[in-house]
Amino acid sequence: MTMQTNQATSIFVDVEKCVDAIIAKVGKKIVFGMPLGLGKPNHLANALYLRAKKDPSIHLRIMTALSLEVPKGSSDLEKTFLKPFAERIWGDYPALAYLADLSSNKLPPNVEVSEFFMKAGVFLNNVVEQQNYISSNFTHIARDMLENGVNVLAQIVCKKEINGETFFSLSCNPDVSPTIVPMLRELEKNTGYRCAIIAEVNNNLPFMYHDAMVPVSTFDMVIDNPVYDYTLFSTPNMTVDMADFMIGMNVSTLIKDGGTLQIGIGSLGDAIAYSIILRDKQNDKYKWVVDDLKILEKSGELVNRIGGTGPFAQGLYGSSEMFVNGFLELYKSGILRRKVYGHAVIQRLLNEGRITEQVTPQMLEDLVVFEAIGQRLTPADVDFLLAYGIFKPEVRLVEGVLRVGELTIDPNLANDVSLKLIIENCLGDRLKGGILMHGGFFLGPRSFYDFLRNMSEEDNKQICMTTVDNVNHLYGDQELKTLQRKDGRFVNTCLMVTLTGGVISDGLEDGRVVSGVGGQYNFVSMAHALQDGRLIMMLNSHRVKDGVATSNIVWNYGHMTIPRILRDIVVTEYGIANLRSKSDKEIIAELLNIADSRFQEELLAKAKEAGKIPMDYQIPERYRHNTPEMLEAKLAEYRKADLFPPFPFGNDFTPEELVIGKALKGLKAKMSHKVGTMAGGIFHAIQGVEVSEKALPYLKRMNLDHPVTFKDKIVQSLLLAELRSEERRVGKECRSRW
Repeated sequence: MTMQTNQATSIFVDVEKCVDAIIAKVGKKIVFGMPLGLGKPNHLANALYLRAKKDPSIHLRIMTALSLEVPKGSSDLEKTFLKPFAERIWGDYPALAYLADLSSNKLPPNVEVSEFFMKAGVFLNNVVEQQNYISSNFTHIARDMLENGVNVLAQIVCKKEINGETFFSLSCNPDVSPTIVPMLRELEKNTGYRCAIIAEVNNNLPFMYHDAMVPVSTFDMVIDNPVYDYTLFSTPNMTVDMADFMIGMNVSTLIKDGGTLQIGIGSLGDAIAYSIILRDKQNDKYKWVVDDLKILEKSGELVNRIGGTGPFAQGLYGSSEMFVNGFLELYKSGILRRKVYGHAVIQRLLNEGRITEQVTPQMLEDLVVFEAIGQRLTPADVDFLLAYGIFKPEVRLVEGVLRVGELTIDPNLANDVSLKLIIENCLGDRLKGGILMHGGFFLGPRSFYDFLRNMSEEDNKQICMTTVDNVNHLYGDQELKTLQRKDGRFVNTCLMVTLTGGVISDGLEDGRVVSGVGGQYNFVSMAHALQDGRLIMMLNSHRVKDGVATSNIVWNYGHMTIPRILRDIVVTEYGIANLRSKSDKEIIAELLNIADSRFQEELLAKAKEAGKIPMDYQIPERYRHNTPEMLEAKLAEYRKADLFPPFPFGNDFTPEELVIGKALKGLKAKMSHKVGTMAGGIFHAIQGVEVSEKALPYLKRMNLDHPVTFKDKIVQSLLLAELRSEERRVGKECRSRW
């Protein structure tokens, strides 16, 4: 995939000079488009925003998604805890100036921010963000930006010299730019539309090839100065809790060997990746857990038909709008190893088992039979055979004959003599150009970026960062995409599910947006379009707020993201509900089986009241014990067998921070019931509290080893009490640290 280029590219070492050039080219009405997540050019964004903030004659509209912010904490304790951690992890990452003002409702009147996707829950009570939100499928972002008059487009890139020519890599975000840039160039050419395409170089980015690689001339302006190579925003691995691990286990049984996987970021993605690795590497333990959770007893017919519980003999291929750390862990474990190829005939032959990646004489015959090449090889045929490693790289077609060194061969595969010479002298060893992972953008922990940066070029090229138009739907080369994405399992997360199969993922019934649709609908649609595809929607069965539990499986809801006509598979920590092609009464029964048992009878009563399930229906006994306590007891047994560690793929926290983090979480929960907790803290602060040597490292980390103010003494007392409580909870493990 190529982006249309501009003949004259201006290079800037000063971001302010670039802002001057932008205004000179497009004027003072600027609609500034940036990628979601990591790809934002923070220095340019800040310079543009601060210029507009000082100059009211500039009208600036920022269009983007998922603006990232280093966490600071809300309470004094959280701020003290996070400050050293943030400095260590995010280093000199420049905060987005507009985001700080947006969060505090202090945007100037000449600046507007419109996001397509927001960090989940952060802007629920921000009226400006809520009013300016644009609901759109990921594949429609380019169109919608254009409709809103985007005239400045910018992102961070990295650069590399290849064969004497400098190339840029869109790296983390080739998701939208290769789609919208040609549109802007066409407008510029045909209507005189004034626009500016800008790259801000940040060589901390991993250089990615294929569709992410573009010439410098793609851009009108390039900001290239090592002082702008800021620390990439990372998402540290967080703990995976019991519910997420159990969801991950259930999902892992639905993944078919030799199939295709799409997952997202966060603890659920990590839980799925961990469970898939457990299935492959420790299959006996995996099957023990599957049996103990009674997954096959409850859903064995579905698992045996579309998934499995055995190791991955063929491996998996990843196709996901987001290339997340879970995919990298699957790659490191050798599970992400099913390669796909950019030619429909090759892919079909691989799928059908007629060929393997090993080049053989039979492969040549099959390519002729399926009309990928002719019997008399043309220049195009030879280029094709060279591109995929079927011919050795030294083979050439010159003046109508094949040349290999001094040998010349008539390129006629129908001639037995010529065919024998071609087989003996021209065939390569293995297919080349295979792709293990297609992704639209990436975001992950520091270790994720480090690994990508340190990959060999050969290994790196097995990952193709590309557009969401390519990844998120089947349009454009549908035959090839369908062949590549065989047995696709598209795994998404939602907030709630109605008892008749509707899905709530992005907002609340009062109209407020929690996050955004992103690419979810695209994957829902694709799962139904592919004959062997399945959609897996995950959610925790319940949520807890202020100590009160509420079911996430609900009778109905005043907002819907995915209508129930597109229902498929729903997974909670209690099991799998197969909803595809089922009647309403069957759907209700399936979802009741995976609901938290505290809410099952109430939900069943509502279904009966509405006449949607027989009045004499009862939830089977084996599904009536879905409680957190039951799963926590099971998880404790699994952890005795060294399974389901809290951080399955490592973490960025120090040992002290891990202990303090748990203590702060417990303290925060208790502080929601302030009276007793505070009274105890005040009493101990007045009486004085003994601090043991083993507690000092934790208190020093929180600047509470020598409290001076009465407030600090109270906080020290509360924290010490929680640390002791944490010690009692984790027993020997914690004592060994103390």
